[in-house]
Amino acid sequence: MKTLMITMIVLISLPSLARSQSQEPPKFEVAAEFTTLERDATFEQRTEPGFGGRFTLNLNKVFSLETAGYFFPKRCFTCNNNGRVTEVLGGVKVSKRFEKWGIFAKARPGVISFSKGEFNVIEVPSSPSFPFVFKVDRLNSFATDIGGGLEFYPSRRIVTRFDAGDTIIHFKQRLVNMIAFDPLTNTFILQPAILPARTTHNFQFIASVGFRF
Repeated sequence: MKTLMITMIVLISLPSLARSQSQEPPKFEVAAEFTTLERDATFEQRTEPGFGGRFTLNLNKVFSLETAGYFFPKRCFTCNNNGRVTEVLGGVKVSKRFEKWGIFAKARPGVISFSKGEFNVIEVPSSPSFPFVFKVDRLNSFATDIGGGLEFYPSRRIVTRFDAGDTIIHFKQRLVNMIAFDPLTNTFILQPAILPARTTHNFQFIASVGFRF
């Protein structure tokens, strides 16, 4: 949120320098992107590298619509939500463009997916020695990328861009099973438990090179 506020203040406070602004930008942009995302782990804050791509539709000099997708290939076995991460976003970008560079703010809601984010225990009565199975599934959650950055135009067709933002992830409330010991029957049983909803803030950096047409 702080990144967005700072970017918006800079956008508003810049003087109106019409003579320094670039001409109407090309309508479309495609870009290859490198990114890093902070993740909560048991004993540390991890910064995971990833890669992806972006498509931007420039409506005019100020407003753009864009969609992006990212993949983080490293597995994490100590993260609060384990596995690899896939992220798909789409939203609006507000820019202040000059001849060779520009600044922007962005708000891009979407979905983030953890390949081993859902952990549960299932009862298997056919196995009397240990009648439980640990099940790991994919977990999908709502996410929003809010932030801003700088972009540079080496030529009319080429754009390089640097983003910094807060990827806000909302995990909804979930019902899971936990193994508990029942002293009455002297056996282990499954006990339902509610994981409360929570929201995390994760710094994400993106660097890209794109082609405009």
